[in-house]
Amino acid sequence: MEAPGAISLQLGVNALCALKLRLPLGLPTPSSDPPGGGETYLSRAWTTSPSVPGRVVASVRRLHQLRATMQWAGSMMSRLRSCLQALPSALRRSLSSAQDVIRRTPLYDFHLAHGGKMVAFAGWNLPVQYRDSHVDSHLHTRRHCSLFDVSHMLQTKIFGHDRVKLMESLVVGDIAELKPNQGTLSLFTNEAGGILDDLIVTNTSEGHLYVVSNAGCWEKDLTLMQVSSTAWHRGRAAPGEGPTAAQVLQAGVADDLRKLPFMTSAVMEVFGVSGCRVTRCGYTGEDGVEISVLAAEAVRLATALLENPEVKLAGLAARDSLRLEAGLCLYGNDIDEHTTPVEGSLSWTLGKRRRAAMDFPGASVIVPQLKGKVQRRRVGLMCEGAPVRAHNPILSTEGTVLGAVTSGCPSPCLRKNVAMGYVPYEYSRPGTLLLVEVRRKQQMAMVSKMPFVPTNYYTLK
Repeated sequence: MEAPGAISLQLGVNALCALKLRLPLGLPTPSSDPPGGGETYLSRAWTTSPSVPGRVVASVRRLHQLRATMQWAGSMMSRLRSCLQALPSALRRSLSSAQDVIRRTPLYDFHLAHGGKMVAFAGWNLPVQYRDSHVDSHLHTRRHCSLFDVSHMLQTKIFGHDRVKLMESLVVGDIAELKPNQGTLSLFTNEAGGILDDLIVTNTSEGHLYVVSNAGCWEKDLTLMQVSSTAWHRGRAAPGEGPTAAQVLQAGVADDLRKLPFMTSAVMEVFGVSGCRVTRCGYTGEDGVEISVLAAEAVRLATALLENPEVKLAGLAARDSLRLEAGLCLYGNDIDEHTTPVEGSLSWTLGKRRRAAMDFPGASVIVPQLKGKVQRRRVGLMCEGAPVRAHNPILSTEGTVLGAVTSGCPSPCLRKNVAMGYVPYEYSRPGTLLLVEVRRKQQMAMVSKMPFVPTNYYTLK
């Protein structure tokens, strides 16, 4: 049993897969172990966690071994730095860059074997697309089912009697009101009201909170949450997403997926792989699931899913255009620590009880914005002419610069250019005519409601 008030974190290096479906692939750990390796306990505080009985002695022994190895490595790095100082500056820069290691998910070799074109993204090697074109992959997701690797995302389990209080001290959502196995999109905020990251928090029936947040904010998020931690080697196969995602997955599970609505989850066996957490959610606007699976089982699960002709692999390019059509934000582009939830058109993430209590970081800035006008708002834009990209200026019809585009691309479904960006409040009403500047040429744009393409999330009727 856990001591009253004890809090412990378990970090996930799970595979996450997404299927317009969405399956779990593999999340690498911050340790030196390869994805799919054994657990590495970083703190003896884990003796209070019921999930690691009998492993404390082995954990401490391994910790001593790790310390000795790190001391040796530190000595070698010191010698290497001395050698580097004697080299010409250009060569020194070249060798130093080799220290910037790009991590690989448990599905890395699987991607290569299926023709994946790999790129660096948020410190990870991920497929931008496969043999099919970006547009074909995008449209297949809208019409059928696609499998994405989202193993790069940070998965965290939070244990302890005060786990809800801990999370509510960091986010704007009403975590206490979540039912067992229900989740919600929420936001980490700072005292100035800025968004530090967006995340999904699930109140599991197993007695812990399951948190999924962005890979690019790994260190920042851990700084917020960490009390004691352990590397949790699991993968996330990107959610299977698409109209036929549930149909594809149902063939491999005994649970009735008709009873699993949007933003709920359950632990089940999937195509013979036990202990998978299946969450009905997605980042495309389609029905879909995210499957968190042990990294060692990620390839087996992904292979089983691909046996269904409805399923195709999809990469980052399709994922980005799909989420933009759905009006969903990309952290670092559309929202950041200088953007409040109200400015980012994310007021709906603020729990009613939390608004009244004003007990979350930045509440003194954010809550008054709900009742008055903010200086700027995130809006959708339908644009004529050449494709609009991030950083393109947004202007009034008189030519005054109002703001900038944060995301933009041609919409494969609408066959029009869509974008989102920030404009002063008085220009944020749908139907407002504006200009965008692309390659020093001005072209017409109109403020549009989002999502640009209707969403198809599954809810109980």
